[in-house]
Amino acid sequence: MKKYLITVILLLTVCSFSFSQNIGIKSNLAYWGTTTPNIGVEFSLGKKTTLDIIGGFNPFDLSDNKKLKHILVQPEVRYWFCETFNGHFVGLHAHGAQYNVGGLDIPIGRLDVFKDSRYQGYLYGAGLSYGYQWILSPRWNFELSAGGGFARIHYEEFPCAECGTKLDEGTYNYFGVTKAAVSLIYIF
Repeated sequence: MKKYLITVILLLTVCSFSFSQNIGIKSNLAYWGTTTPNIGVEFSLGKKTTLDIIGGFNPFDLSDNKKLKHILVQPEVRYWFCETFNGHFVGLHAHGAQYNVGGLDIPIGRLDVFKDSRYQGYLYGAGLSYGYQWILSPRWNFELSAGGGFARIHYEEFPCAECGTKLDEGTYNYFGVTKAAVSLIYIF
């Protein structure tokens, strides 16, 4: 999965040089809040469209037998109402991830299942998003965006973060928030 993700990002980055002169390298600060290193690239496809691809990878074990390990890629095609890298935009995004999560006490909605169990598997899906990008200087931008959509989640459930026999496996259809970004962008 890692080799596939790296190959796709490199291929799209190299191809972007033939399509545009506006390229942005970004990082989602909200992902860093979950200890997830991430990087993205966004490049102009035309006067009002861009392609944004962001990936995150969290290989870390947390304290107290907690896990939030995952690898994620989320490409998005954006339509800008003013001009690329400035103002309002709407997007169509896809997402794919592989995960190993458990031992986390998150008392919000469906996330409370992670307290007493560990889940591992993969997911894929798509959604719509809206966002706004502010120009901070000739080379720096700031972006807020959010989106909702669908994810098909394939999982295996275990009784705790590191031990036990498989309790269950299956699939789950998720409808809800699929994207949240607070990004700092450097424009080339």
